[in-house]
Amino acid sequence: MAELLTIERLRAGYGEAIVLSDVSLSVQEGHSLALLGRNGMGKTTLVNSIVGVTRYRGGSIRLAGRDITRLRPDQRAHAGIGWVPQERNIFKSLTLHENLTAIARPGPWTPEKVYALFPRLGERKTNMGNQLSGGEQQMLALGRALVLNPKIVLLDEPLEGLAPIICDELLAALKRITREEGISAILVEQNAQKVLDVTDRAIILERGAVVYSGDSAALGNDRQVLEKYIGVSEGAPRRHGQSRRSH
Repeated sequence: MAELLTIERLRAGYGEAIVLSDVSLSVQEGHSLALLGRNGMGKTTLVNSIVGVTRYRGGSIRLAGRDITRLRPDQRAHAGIGWVPQERNIFKSLTLHENLTAIARPGPWTPEKVYALFPRLGERKTNMGNQLSGGEQQMLALGRALVLNPKIVLLDEPLEGLAPIICDELLAALKRITREEGISAILVEQNAQKVLDVTDRAIILERGAVVYSGDSAALGNDRQVLEKYIGVSEGAPRRHGQSRRSH
C-alpha cells in the first residue's frame, strides 16, 4: 500500500526553542498510527508541525506525494490534513448541525454520514455547541474534521477526560473510519493501552526524537519498552479508566 504521509528529518519548535529533532515517520493509506510518549516529549508539537503552526527548522513533510512543508495551515487543510486539537475548537454559538455545514467540503463525508457514525449527534443536531457534553463535543470535533473530507485525520489526545464508555465509542468510530472508510489517522495519546488495539503501527517520542517504531500489536506485548518510555508497569491492566469523566 502506498505511503500517504511521509516526514523526513523534521526539526521544529516554537520561537527559538527546538522541540523536534530529526523526526522521520510514514503513514500508509488507510492505516492508523499511535503517537505515544510521556507528557512534554513532543507529541503535540509533531501534530502541530504537520498542521503547520510551529516554527519550521528543517526536514520535509509530504502528503500523497506532494511537498506541503512550506504551505500555510489553511493550504494544508485543503490538501487533505484534518485536525482535531485538544481544545476541540467547535463553534459554541452555533448549533451542532451548523458546526458541520459551515465548513463542509464536497466528498463522501456529509453531516448525515457523521450522524450515522455518531447517532447521539443526530439526536442533538439543533443543540448549541455550548449545550453539548464533553463527549459530544469531542464527537462533533471529529465530525467537523471528517466533513472536510481529508486524506488523514490528526487527533490530539481525543480521549482525555472522557468516561470509559465514551472512549470506547470514539475508538470504535476511529477503527471504522480507518478500516472501512480508508481514512488514515494519527492518534496522539499518553496512555498506550487506549489506542494500541485500534491502530496499525506506533511510534514513541522521547525528548523530541523517535525512540521506537513498530507494529502496535508488537508494542502492546512489549512490556519492557512500554515501562521504559511510557511508564506502563508489568501488572498494568489492558483496559482503560480515568478519574476525570465527561459524558
